[in-house]
Amino acid sequence: MTDEKQSAPSSAEAPIEQQLYAIRQTIQTRAVHGVFANWRIALVLLSQALYYGLPWLKWDDRQAVLFDLATRKFYIFGLVFWPQDFIYLTGILILSALALFLFTAVAGRLWCGYACPQTVYTEIFMWVESWLEGDHVARKKLDKSPWNIAKLKKRGLKHAVWFAIALWTGFTFVGYFTPIQSLAAETLSASLGPWETFWILFYGFATWGNAGFMREQVCKYMCPYARFQSVMFDSDTLTVTYDSSRGEPRGARGKKVDYKAEGLGDCVDCGVCVQVCPTGIDIRNGLQYECIGCAACIDGCDQIMDKMGYPRGLIRYTTENVVKGQYPDSGILRHILRPRTLIYSVLMGVIGSVFLYSLATRVPLRVDVVRDRVALSKETNEGLIENVYRLQLINKDNQPHRYTISAHGIEGLQLITSVRDIAAGPLQTIDIPVSLVADPVVLKSRSIEVSFTIQSTDDPRIKDDVTTKFFNR
Repeated sequence: MTDEKQSAPSSAEAPIEQQLYAIRQTIQTRAVHGVFANWRIALVLLSQALYYGLPWLKWDDRQAVLFDLATRKFYIFGLVFWPQDFIYLTGILILSALALFLFTAVAGRLWCGYACPQTVYTEIFMWVESWLEGDHVARKKLDKSPWNIAKLKKRGLKHAVWFAIALWTGFTFVGYFTPIQSLAAETLSASLGPWETFWILFYGFATWGNAGFMREQVCKYMCPYARFQSVMFDSDTLTVTYDSSRGEPRGARGKKVDYKAEGLGDCVDCGVCVQVCPTGIDIRNGLQYECIGCAACIDGCDQIMDKMGYPRGLIRYTTENVVKGQYPDSGILRHILRPRTLIYSVLMGVIGSVFLYSLATRVPLRVDVVRDRVALSKETNEGLIENVYRLQLINKDNQPHRYTISAHGIEGLQLITSVRDIAAGPLQTIDIPVSLVADPVVLKSRSIEVSFTIQSTDDPRIKDDVTTKFFNR
């Protein structure tokens, strides 16, 4: 009888398990100072001053920037937009996309490194962390230490400050959609509505989680920009680059050692470029999708080069063609103007010009025509044909205006309305019932196109023509 027992697989044949994602190691970045660090600080402060400050600004006795969803009006300083002005939002989104493409083609992930909300709030949270828990060495020791009263107090205080910042961020976000002064009064009196409460907490928890816990994981795994950025790069794109021809072979040495005589490059293999990186990569391994272009490694490396007495720029913003020796660093500016960037610039210029012209010549009046749903037409006692309509007039201006209505398109067409002189207040919507009456003798077809003209009597530039159909019996 054959033995059906099979021997266990050897270690070489054993199945290999591989995790989809690497286990996250907490990154405690080293503090760095320099030109690019100063730029990041300046942009963080500027962006947050705008974000937190804009909702509190007043303009014509109202909030300067308010997207009032309840009344479907969107205030941006002196301009008021309505849902019908959706085309302007489309223009802004197109211009923003083109600007992102242009900046990426010129200098890589500038948005990610200096202005992305994930970067900005992570930077703010790291400032708090450094202030309360110490430098990167002290924070690493705290991570490894067992839980005790001291650690609990430090971590508890840090998270309390983080969550306070996150809640204030969520409160400000909701303040762009609900008048922020009313929102503040409701918050203080504990009378917030359910939706305001939900969105404040939702946005607060999102900020707390993304900037406090996930940090670089958002950039690595959640942000789609990290995945498609490479298609917008070319050999003339400025990226954070380690100059391997100058730095290799790397190795430790004393400051007074003649390293060139020993066959070493400028890189002293100190690891500072890795220690200051918010995503934990080693830029010396080449450009990686995790690099957000913050240039912290440039500042860190320059500090070491200064201490060693070596020239700066071992890690710097440069292009692939410079590294390959196609042209020197002095030729970078000249190569910024190339077909890709010129196309983006021209498109931005054309679309931006059309956008601004349309905005400058925008007529603050909109008229919609709604036909009577009971009957398309009816015959009057005099044998004439009557069509009934309702005009919805929207004064989109911050000033009151007076309007007159006229109709044309059919010979002898009569306009019948109870309101001849229309007075509309600022941002007011008015419904006006009107009738058009025509002699059936002049009606040559079943339906004829007619137009209503609404003209402002106090400003000749404000005028709207709207067409509709006049139906014969």
